[in-house]
Amino acid sequence: MLSTCVIIPAAGSGSRLGCNEPKAFVRLHGRSLLARSLETTLSSGVASTIVVAAPEEFLFRARDEIAAAMADAECETSITAVAGGLDRIESVQIALKYAADSEIVLVHDAARCLTPPEVFSRVHTAVRSGAEAVVPVLPMIDTVRRALPSESAGAEPTEVLRGDLDRSRLRRVQTPQGFRTATLLRAHAHHRAEAAPATDDAGLVERLGVDVVAVPGHEEALKITYPLDRILGEQLARMRDANAGGPQ
Repeated sequence: MLSTCVIIPAAGSGSRLGCNEPKAFVRLHGRSLLARSLETTLSSGVASTIVVAAPEEFLFRARDEIAAAMADAECETSITAVAGGLDRIESVQIALKYAADSEIVLVHDAARCLTPPEVFSRVHTAVRSGAEAVVPVLPMIDTVRRALPSESAGAEPTEVLRGDLDRSRLRRVQTPQGFRTATLLRAHAHHRAEAAPATDDAGLVERLGVDVVAVPGHEEALKITYPLDRILGEQLARMRDANAGGPQ
């Protein structure tokens, strides 16, 4: 099997979640998002190494979570915690320095801690089969329109909507996102040179003209961003733990 590094960006502030600590250390049914992300990553069996990019002041806590995850999994996977950057893209750039010896890199948000192991397997298999970039996706179920600014006379600035977008051609992108290591390194080098805004690594790779392949994602791979997400994640984690014989 090709050597694979899984990078877990875990330096998000958690401000939108309304928390006083980084989001990766918020708990769902007694366990942190980081701990649950490590568990699902290890359960997937795709990782040769894992690099966690955490806030510098929380590195000791990250290393404690790593030690516990390794003990629970009884695995020999190498897991390293490094100080992340000011944003997600910078955190991945830092972690990539530890992935140079790997042929495949998967980037997985700690905030998607409930992603089932089979999603990792789908992404990994597609990269191993020759794709340079792979993302798990779900269909768009809401009606989507473009918002444009509008300043009507005597009114507060607001938005107007223009045109339905064809949702049959739209996808919700999840993680883990998988790449050939050389391709992702090239994409980040290009990003540093142009410094254009980006929200994920697949977007950086796409700017190189590389095709990004889609595989099926999973509804349980929700991103814990807002308080409602935490409520949903708490219930899902509770059900999973009950089925696995974990804490009730």
